[in-house]
Amino acid sequence: MSVVERREAEAGRGGARAVAVASSIARFLVIAITTYIGLLAVTFFIGRVIPIDPVLAVLGDRAPANVVERTRREMGLDLPLVEQFYIYVKNALNGDFGTSVLTTNPVMTDIRRAFPATIELATLGTLIGSVIGVPLGVLAAVRRGSIIDQVVRIIGLVGYSVPIFWLGLLALVLFYAKLQWVAFPGRLDVVYEYTFTPITGFFLLDSLWQRQWDVFYDAFRHIILPASLLGYFSLAYVSRMTRSFMLNELAQEYIVAARAKGLSETRIIWGHALRNAAVPMVTVIALSYAGLLEGSVLTETVFSWPGIGLYITNSLQNADMNAVLGGTIIIGSVFIGINLLSDLLYRVLDPRTKAG
Repeated sequence: MSVVERREAEAGRGGARAVAVASSIARFLVIAITTYIGLLAVTFFIGRVIPIDPVLAVLGDRAPANVVERTRREMGLDLPLVEQFYIYVKNALNGDFGTSVLTTNPVMTDIRRAFPATIELATLGTLIGSVIGVPLGVLAAVRRGSIIDQVVRIIGLVGYSVPIFWLGLLALVLFYAKLQWVAFPGRLDVVYEYTFTPITGFFLLDSLWQRQWDVFYDAFRHIILPASLLGYFSLAYVSRMTRSFMLNELAQEYIVAARAKGLSETRIIWGHALRNAAVPMVTVIALSYAGLLEGSVLTETVFSWPGIGLYITNSLQNADMNAVLGGTIIIGSVFIGINLLSDLLYRVLDPRTKAG
């Protein structure tokens, strides 16, 4: 093959790769936009079919009829349903979810204040679940059928079966009421609520940055129990999936070849099998993190944790549907984003998907 032909072939391959990358990005954007529009559609119609009149939720049951009608027109509820949905989508894309009846603040303002608490709790829970769950899953796969394997599987089964609010109440009775190892439910003691000024809303990071060690210690004593509880449920999922992935890798031919070459078992397990299993584990941990973000409602309620889960719960109890739907959209958007990001990372990290 001549030099010119070789260059033309390389250019053709480069153009094909560029087209493939552009096509993949386009599919990614279409999926993200379609899923988000679907989320908005679901929340919109939920808000219209529930037996709660948003006008009466604002004005009360004793409001005069003329005031009710005027407010209904001001809120756009007299418009055709299609036009209402268009306005709803436009406002949601601009971050406008209306005003909270409960707090009288814009819903987005309340979410900005509450969501960092949920992120901090879910992040620490995911770290606990991953740091403990991955080694447990590896150990269970290596010692398949042993007592260790059975114990790890029972831990996972309990994590999936036991209601989280029940475990939370038991944990409070044991570690707070009896042993007094942790602080009272909440995020900070009252003595620090008016003296500590957070920067980002993440109390652990903010107290470290400001070198307020007493605040950091107090915030840690408040977060460690609910984070450990969420971490346990993350551990149950992560350990089970790690075990499954490791069993699949340990049955591959390259493991047999590595043993035939005389490589140590430690290097085979941790240097080869786990490295290959780590690619799908990225998706597992990302989905576990997203699950903790959206599923921490009961945990935040039990531990009085001022996150978005407790915010939605209190809003629902007070028929504050703007806040409920706004919080649902934010959590759903984060879940969609993490899901799509994990899928993208899987494609980047796994060479087999690149080849496909």
